[in-house]
Amino acid sequence: MQLLHAPSSPYLSLLSSKSQPKAAINCSVQPRRLERSVWVLDKRSILSSATTKAASVEAGTSAISIGTAESDVLKALSQIIDPDFGTDIVSCGFVKDLHINEALGEVSFRLELTTPACPIKDMFEQKANEVVAMLPWVKSVNVTMSAQPAQPIFAGQLPVGLQKISNIVAVSSCKGGVGKSTVAVNLAYTLAGMGARVGIFDADVYGPSLPTMVSPESRLLVMNPEKKTIIPTEYLGVKMVSFGFAGQGRAIMRGPMVSGVIDQLLTTTEWGELDYLVIDMPPGTGDIQLTLCQIVPLTAAVIVTTPQKLAFIDVAKGVRMFSKLKVPCVAVVENMCHFDADGKRYYPFGRGSGSQVIQQFGIPHLFDLPIRPTLSASGDSGMPEVVADPQGEVANTFQNLGVCVVQQCAKIRQQVSTAVTYDKSFKAIRVKVPDSDEEFYLHPATVRRNDRSAQSVDEWTGEQKLQYTDVPEDIEPEEIRPMGNYAVSITWPDGFSQIAPYDQLQMIERLVDVPQPTPAQT
Repeated sequence: MQLLHAPSSPYLSLLSSKSQPKAAINCSVQPRRLERSVWVLDKRSILSSATTKAASVEAGTSAISIGTAESDVLKALSQIIDPDFGTDIVSCGFVKDLHINEALGEVSFRLELTTPACPIKDMFEQKANEVVAMLPWVKSVNVTMSAQPAQPIFAGQLPVGLQKISNIVAVSSCKGGVGKSTVAVNLAYTLAGMGARVGIFDADVYGPSLPTMVSPESRLLVMNPEKKTIIPTEYLGVKMVSFGFAGQGRAIMRGPMVSGVIDQLLTTTEWGELDYLVIDMPPGTGDIQLTLCQIVPLTAAVIVTTPQKLAFIDVAKGVRMFSKLKVPCVAVVENMCHFDADGKRYYPFGRGSGSQVIQQFGIPHLFDLPIRPTLSASGDSGMPEVVADPQGEVANTFQNLGVCVVQQCAKIRQQVSTAVTYDKSFKAIRVKVPDSDEEFYLHPATVRRNDRSAQSVDEWTGEQKLQYTDVPEDIEPEEIRPMGNYAVSITWPDGFSQIAPYDQLQMIERLVDVPQPTPAQT
């Protein structure tokens, strides 16, 4: 008997060799080049399916039971693999509202994706139509596409304004003048162009950039007197809040006051349902930045730098800050990299800062932005570059960045939501910490006894208040919910809610005699 281990590669199919259909479809999406996405379908399987369909029609076979028909459809759809989660769309729970009319050979269903900005939603729809249409008894297929409602995956008492936001992405540089606001604004409008509901929060109270970079009709924030909430302004379908829209210009105040202003602006705003909230972080790694990271459940961060060594030094501080706060950095944008003239490419500020961040900190994706007068001018004119020139080189880079952010946020949400679960068949808590290939099991009673809160341990003396015998051996958790990217909240039968950080769970004594499940018979 041994512990179960998940596949090491996120792109491995979870179908067993016995049950995997012969006509397996693999979807591969390269974050840097969306157009390179390739679907591979076994031509021999298509020919075989077509031959079978023709034979069935000639034989007049039409009596298909509802149970068999539904099984056929789901088996066909399970050939489509989601490249981000590494499993089929049926196992991912994407297939909804399946309806079958066996007499007419009609099939209809809905594919509910994790985000409306999914870069391969059109291919999902196309392949779903194709694989179901190949079934011998199917005459027509109707596929509709939708996305899951916007909601955070993190537990806890979030402020009302943040309770309907799926992903919060910080754009940070920790150094001024590197183009962080330019990246934040153009990323937000790229995500909006991909079909997502997006908001921007300008967190730089000392020098807000948003009022210069966009041109909304209403340039003042409005307060809802009844709810005492802030109504964000809007420009080209993107909601936005900035201290510059508060009618105060730039702030002259001390740090604690600024932190309070940021807290109020961010948490009391009526953001509504958003798929992505992009936060334009202020420079530095002080109280304001830490406050932001602590009051909102950041999903991921995008780091902006320039080629100079000095920029790298400051950016490195920011990456370390996010690492300590358990916020994954998913991409690096190296701004002002080069320009082309006389048929040559010049690097006026040197090369290698972005690559150095990638190599030293293991951030997976690097995007280069050239020196372009139009990019700078668009920031001053109030029209984002990706809106002014949607087919240009800069817009293409931001499109690739947008695809990367969408994919990485989806992976992070999946990893966090399944990091700690309770397996009732084993009566054990399964742990697979995000960004780790290690999977292990813990006894529920052991986890409960290792609680380090004030209810279990005296904060002054360190004396153990919760005794070994206070916890029954057969205790089972009632609910396990994510708490940010660093911990889970476990609710026990006695009503106690235990906060269990991943770091602590990794130190607890593990179960080593966990039986493997019996393979399903085919």
